[in-house]
Amino acid sequence: MAAVFAAGVGAGAINSVVGSGTLITFPVLLATGLSPVTATVSNALGLIPGSISGAVGYRKELTGQRRRVLKLGAGALLGGLAGATLLLSLPPDAFETIVPVLVGLALVLVALQPQIGRLVQRRRERTGASARRDGGPLLLVGLTLASVYGGYFTAAQGIIYLSLMGMLLDEPLQRLNGVKNVLAAVVNTVAALFFLFAADFDWTAVGLLAVSSALGGHFGAKVGRRFSPLVLRILVVTVGTVALVQLLLR
Repeated sequence: MAAVFAAGVGAGAINSVVGSGTLITFPVLLATGLSPVTATVSNALGLIPGSISGAVGYRKELTGQRRRVLKLGAGALLGGLAGATLLLSLPPDAFETIVPVLVGLALVLVALQPQIGRLVQRRRERTGASARRDGGPLLLVGLTLASVYGGYFTAAQGIIYLSLMGMLLDEPLQRLNGVKNVLAAVVNTVAALFFLFAADFDWTAVGLLAVSSALGGHFGAKVGRRFSPLVLRILVVTVGTVALVQLLLR
């Protein structure tokens, strides 16, 4: 119980700033003897308060993004529901091959986001095009597909969100991080609600994670909002690299 609680605090903090908190809680839940599916669904439900806490902590960065959040949130909701359905219908190892590729590509995009942004800006200047506030159909489809993955297995979901938004939206990284927290909360919530009617939970684990992730999410948002874009990007890449290595070694 102490290990699960501590993992929840760490996951809540990391999720609010970067993402990939599941890579802390999931192995701990497995170590307690839970099956992979029970651990996944219990983790999804238990981390909802942490996702909400992180999103609330970033409410200042969310100012002026209501329309964007609503549009992208609708895609996240549909994607999360689809991912939760796949979790209960596909073999447990169905995503093992594609997940490291997704995470690795997302890390490259996050690391190169300033350079990509400059290239996109120069192209806009040449063509006379203006940036779309919502990122256009490409971003909506990309985030919806990322949410399918998030509903299936949330590890590094936030990093994929940040990479897509950083490439297609002309916004500071901290404002994108606020949107990422909302989208993650939507996916976790819709997936967990679906699991309530279709899967077995370990309610002790759920309760411990709910309390601890809420505390961690609040702390993570409070600290993470102070990071400069460079520090935040370095943190995202570092945590994502650790996540990638862990996924490859599983």
